[in-house]
Amino acid sequence: MLNIEDRKGERPKFGLFNLGFRPFFFGAGLSGVVLMTLWMGLYQFQWTLLPAHMPSIQWHAHEMIFGYALAAIAGFLLTASKNWTGVQTLHGTPLALLFILWIAARILFFFDLLMITAIVDNLFVLGVVAGVTYPIVKAKQWNQLGLIVKLVLLLVANILFYLGISGILESGYHTGLYLGLYLILAIIFEMGRRVIGFFIEKGVDETIQLKNWRWVDLSSMSIFLLFTLFDLFLSFPNITAALALGLAIVHSVRLYGWYTPGIWQKPLLWSLYIAYMFIIFGFALKASTVWFGVSYVLAIHAFTVGGVGMITMGMMARVALGHTGRSVFDPPKSLTIFFILLLAAAVVRVILPLFSIGDYAMLMLISQGLWVAAFTLFTLVYAPMLFTRRIDGGPG
Repeated sequence: MLNIEDRKGERPKFGLFNLGFRPFFFGAGLSGVVLMTLWMGLYQFQWTLLPAHMPSIQWHAHEMIFGYALAAIAGFLLTASKNWTGVQTLHGTPLALLFILWIAARILFFFDLLMITAIVDNLFVLGVVAGVTYPIVKAKQWNQLGLIVKLVLLLVANILFYLGISGILESGYHTGLYLGLYLILAIIFEMGRRVIGFFIEKGVDETIQLKNWRWVDLSSMSIFLLFTLFDLFLSFPNITAALALGLAIVHSVRLYGWYTPGIWQKPLLWSLYIAYMFIIFGFALKASTVWFGVSYVLAIHAFTVGGVGMITMGMMARVALGHTGRSVFDPPKSLTIFFILLLAAAVVRVILPLFSIGDYAMLMLISQGLWVAAFTLFTLVYAPMLFTRRIDGGPG
């Protein structure tokens, strides 16, 4: 007899727009593949895809900051702000429209429509600001205002980029890109301070209590603010280098306080830990740029490939598991593979050129290929989770 009440064989229902992490983690993963593949073609094989007003290097920098990284952060914050406040964040049609703005801005770059691209892209960033601000203000969680300020400044940085690339504001694109990168790092520091230690304490097999020192929190914020001001607006290279070195030291102390040997058994933990190490290495390289003539490009890619790339992938991998009803203690076995691929991309892009600068172009190509492979695997593994409802039937 046919049991029409038996639902075990039903396919899970579509859930891509149930909560912010779903579309934007998928978008970040896919853009990690597409944007880097396009950059590989533009740089290595001289593809001519962009309009004349858009230099390929500036496009690549912008898209990895405001395309890839901001998508990952938007997904995280639109989800986390609901957890913090208990207020429903963007979902359904409004979330879909925000995601469409993000997609449209990525596509419009390849047409001679700079003004329209700027409007659409900044509407997306404004939508992220509004989507995160609304629940925080409604719940009167004024302690989160610093995060909102960072998002507003990201909007300012994006506007500066477009004013510069359109010729309205000289060097606007340079200020906008660097300000955008440093704001992404600032958000990572703030979120990392809240969750990385917590994830480690809950994720390792032993019972531990990690150390967080108040002086580290205060000094890291104040030094980073000074570093950003001096690097972007004041021409005192030695002071900038000293501040960068100070940040490397302070964040090394923070990372020491978070250390426990158990992290090396858990890919969702060691990926975050190593990513933080690359950010610290980026500050050390930034100081070395001034004092020892190390290429500034290596510092940038320590921040971005090893730091932002790995830490966002690690956060997306963990958050997606928990918010789709899966166990973070039993992640997909393939996690280790795509974290190792991404780590290899960072090593090849940042560390090997220190010893073999003559092979820089080849090392860059290898790193790009490793990055694409890592995000291809991530997207293939996580897309089914992100597109379907929670397996436990819960909301989100």
